[in-house]
Order: sequence, then C-alpha cells, then structure tokens
Amino acid sequence: MIDPDHILADISHRPWEIPDTAWRYYQEWNNVIFLHWQVHQDELERLVPSNITVDTFGGNSWVSLVAFTMEKIKPGLLPPIAAISDFHEINVRTYVTKNNKPGVYFLSIEAEKLLSVFIAKHLSGLPYTKAVIKRSNDECQMYASMNIQKQFQFDISFKIGSEIDSPTELDRWLTERYCLYFDKSSHTFRYEIHHKPWKLFDVEIIKLETEYIIGDINLSRKPDLAHFSDGVKVIAWPRQRLD
Repeated sequence: MIDPDHILADISHRPWEIPDTAWRYYQEWNNVIFLHWQVHQDELERLVPSNITVDTFGGNSWVSLVAFTMEKIKPGLLPPIAAISDFHEINVRTYVTKNNKPGVYFLSIEAEKLLSVFIAKHLSGLPYTKAVIKRSNDECQMYASMNIQKQFQFDISFKIGSEIDSPTELDRWLTERYCLYFDKSSHTFRYEIHHKPWKLFDVEIIKLETEYIIGDINLSRKPDLAHFSDGVKVIAWPRQRLD
C-alpha cells in the first residue's frame, strides 16, 4: 500500500528536519543486498566533484555496491506503471557530505529495463545505464548482472541470516543516508529523501564475482562488510541546485 503520510509520520531517527516543501517522488527499494569496501580516500576524491567532501568513518572512506529491486516509482499522486516503475537496479555509491548534510554520491547506476533507464535518466538527471540483470528470491538468493557498455559484471548467491538487533555505528553510517548528490552540466545538485530506518540482516555469501573498475577503484576483492534488508518505502523531494 502506498501511504506517504505514514512514512512522513516517522521522522525521529533523521539527522535533520524534512524539507518544508511538497515531496515529488515515491518509490520502494526492495530485497536489498549491500556490499561495502574500504577504499583509499584519494582514489575517491578523483571521482567526486571538488565542491563535495568525501565523508569518512573513523578516518576510513567507503564504497558500496547496492543491488535491489525498484518498485512503484512514480511522480506525485500519479499511479505507478509496472512496465516502467518496477525494475532491478544496481548502484555503486560512495559517502559524501556538503553543508552538514551527509549523503551518497553515485559512481554508477544500472537498471534492467531500457525504457526505465531512459525515463529515470530524463526525470532525475542521474546517470543511469542499461544492464542485463536477473535475480531469484529462493532460500539461496541470486542476483546477477552484465553491463557490456561499461564492462561491469556482478554475480552473487547468498542466504539471509539473522536480523541485526543492534546495528553498529558503522552499519548506520553506511545505510542511514537522507540525501544524494550528483553533478550534471558542471553543476551540483542534491535530492533530499526520507524513509523509515533500515531493518538489517546478516548475510552468508555463497558465491560472489564482482568486476567493477571505476577510476582506480577495483571491487573484485571480497567486501569488508555485507548487509541485507527487506527494503524501505521512500519519499523524495525535487532536486536542488547547490551552485
């Protein structure tokens, strides 16, 4: 059930107030696998706009691959259209901050459907590309993708473990982000978002092959940390130009 008011009623966990303007987009990020790697900060700084600061935890910078199923994405009060609104997505993101608002910055975003890529790229300004993506949600879950254009490949099989009753500060730092930044046409923009806190689970990785090289960052090694979540329902506000 799509109920934005119910989502907006739970804001006590947020690091800052929600915007006082009308929200623009609704979406659901479902059955989410998070893989996290520590990386060298100087490698990230070459990929992030100079007017955004790479965020660190305990002096360490991170990159995450987040694979999930996008569902019911839609503008405003219009109904979702499954052929466009529902698709598998993979993003590779790092953690940044600007004006005391920590968020994420996408190094790559891939989606399963060509039409969804075209519309999402046009409406959001985010750098979506098309990839072949398949997944299964059996007891041992599988998520696999191939992006010929960028020569990215991802193949994981995993089992969901126990719920993490007390997420660590790092768990929260990597997942509880309430804005995203991107650059386009020499300008920097921010989307404010809101959702309830992530419910996180441990992950047992059965098989993992990751071929992602972005700049000097190579994600082929074993991740330092992994999480799973059933997902969150998300509200997003119109993008803001920051420069």
